[in-house]
Amino acid sequence: MNRLLQATLLGFAFAAFSVPAPVQAAPPTARAYAPENLRTLSRADQQRVIGNEYREQSNGRSIPNDQLTFYLDQVSRSNWGFSNIKQDIARSLAGSGGSWPPVGGGNGNGGTVRCESDSNRSRTCATSWQGPSRLVRQLSDTPCIEGRTWQSQRGQVYVSGGCRGEFAPGAQTLPGYPGSGNGYSVTCSSTGKNAQSCAWNSRNGRPYVQRQISSSACRENDTWWYDGNAIWVKNGCRALFGTR
Repeated sequence: MNRLLQATLLGFAFAAFSVPAPVQAAPPTARAYAPENLRTLSRADQQRVIGNEYREQSNGRSIPNDQLTFYLDQVSRSNWGFSNIKQDIARSLAGSGGSWPPVGGGNGNGGTVRCESDSNRSRTCATSWQGPSRLVRQLSDTPCIEGRTWQSQRGQVYVSGGCRGEFAPGAQTLPGYPGSGNGYSVTCSSTGKNAQSCAWNSRNGRPYVQRQISSSACRENDTWWYDGNAIWVKNGCRALFGTR
């Protein structure tokens, strides 16, 4: 009996002095490290940090493939830093903003407006100018063709069918607007990837894309450029070039 009582008392004493170890809280998940100079990362890591930044700013959406490709090209060709990409993503999600680097606009307004048709949904973006607009940079794989996937309206740009681009004050005449430029224009077309030149009279000033004719993108300093006396196009770019 005494042995049973001693064993019972010993069990109570052990339980009284046994303190469970505190539960350790799981450490918070750290955000992926993204250096300002993305060239220090592998291409796979560049894709990862850019995709993560887009998901964070868009509340979980995946970055469009063509937009990711555009950023990767800017990192390798134009030495964009991570802060440049963060700000550009913010502008793209807001639907408008300046390009990087800035693209000069016409009519004394300067700057550009970004307008994007996500998931083929139409979108209307306000412009800071009341006159017509012109496409200065196509961002989407889907072609931005005036009259089909984008239209210039009074004080705004309308896009549809997946067209995503940057627009600046234009030169073409629209109903209700006075004519602009001097009427001089040149249509220049490339076949395949070969570069093609078209004579341009420099006395008329610098050419601008008034209307993209091809489904392939016409992007200045990429698929078309101007050398002072000629317009050069390549990679399928076909467009009507004119003056302001």
